[in-house]
Amino acid sequence: MGSRLLAVFRILIYVSWTFLLIPVQAIGLRLHRPYARRLPYFYHRSCCWIFGFRLVQLGAISEQRPTLFVSNHTSYLDITMLSALIPGVSFISKAEVRDWPFFGRLARLQETVFIERRTSRTSHHRDAIHERLKTGDRLVLFPEGTSNDGNRVLPFKSALLSVAEKKIDDQPLVVQPVSIAYTHLNGVPMGRLYRPFYAWYGDMELAPHFLEMAGLGKVTIVVTFHPPVTVEAHGSRKELAEACGQIVARGVAAAITGQLPPATAGTPAQTTLAPARP
Repeated sequence: MGSRLLAVFRILIYVSWTFLLIPVQAIGLRLHRPYARRLPYFYHRSCCWIFGFRLVQLGAISEQRPTLFVSNHTSYLDITMLSALIPGVSFISKAEVRDWPFFGRLARLQETVFIERRTSRTSHHRDAIHERLKTGDRLVLFPEGTSNDGNRVLPFKSALLSVAEKKIDDQPLVVQPVSIAYTHLNGVPMGRLYRPFYAWYGDMELAPHFLEMAGLGKVTIVVTFHPPVTVEAHGSRKELAEACGQIVARGVAAAITGQLPPATAGTPAQTTLAPARP
């Protein structure tokens, strides 16, 4: 499927643009320049334009700082979608990503918090995340712990949501559930057959998947920002994880079945009707 010529064209533009901005961001971080917090937002929005991503946003993004966003995880593309909508956001990622060629470098330049999948390290990682949140950072956590086929949401793990049990400046941490759904390809509902062209999971190899994805047409991604919650409203991190998982799963199901609400819990729906330009 798709056009190999289009894929090569898009990737050439993407790689050239990325290598142009890498030293700019690296210098900004080293010198603590304010633009280094804004540049990833600009960069990822330009990537949406390059690859023909049509973002549809529902619900309002939390303006509280700090905010911990908890989202389902379908693909490495989720990073671009969320970064193009949430200014100044960073991610919580598995430690292996830090050493990936190219993408690991990009993750470090966006000040990703890297964690190891070991129970013995959970409290250490919780404290590291808490320190970042104390500075007012916006962080994204994927509580499923892995990516999936995009047709469902795996149960949310509660371990790292223990960070929500620690107050910041005597205030409970704001947690905002987010649903990401890849819904249409060239305006046609994607369905289970085509969604794996954008979902990256299991033993899929990254390079072939990225090449095939780049040669396809324009994809619509629905990102729903649900009303923020706190652990105090649910009693424990496990109940918080379960509640957020159910909220996110309903949002994904509504998006892929075309049952989109006009608004989310009274907040106006906001829509980007075309590939987001920088």
